[in-house]
Amino acid sequence: MKKIKLFVCLFFSVLATGLMGCNTNNLIDTNEEMPQRNWSYVNKIKGIAEIKDPAKPVSLRFKLRHTADYRYSNIYILMTLSGPGLPKITRRYEYKLAESDGQWLGKGSGNLYTYVLPLLTNYNFPASGKYNIEIEQNMRDNPLKEISDVGIMVSGIPEK
Repeated sequence: MKKIKLFVCLFFSVLATGLMGCNTNNLIDTNEEMPQRNWSYVNKIKGIAEIKDPAKPVSLRFKLRHTADYRYSNIYILMTLSGPGLPKITRRYEYKLAESDGQWLGKGSGNLYTYVLPLLTNYNFPASGKYNIEIEQNMRDNPLKEISDVGIMVSGIPEK
């Protein structure tokens, strides 16, 4: 009987620890694999964020993974945001991906480098409702080669 109680206590302790590590603040967390590692202009990454409380700030982030064979040290993207109480807004972003000596700034795993880059930080949407987010690559090359996958992350700011 003691072994069963010990097992049950241990099981629930491990389960509780695992659940505490989960981030439940994410409203969106997408990742789309690029066919043959080619990101073309027409392959826009889309997400819908449902905002229930516009008084609570959120962070919007751009997720990117590329191979070591990516030929640039930066990337340009366009982010388009639209929804209730918000006219369609398009902003251009440039992100530095490598140092001048060619050292990648992303987290490396094998041949892939991963980035989670800020789009809007501590942002308040104007009203509750569903907001459309689109990201497209804005480089001269079409398709942009050696891009493994791209995603959008929208997360609530934890209360202090």
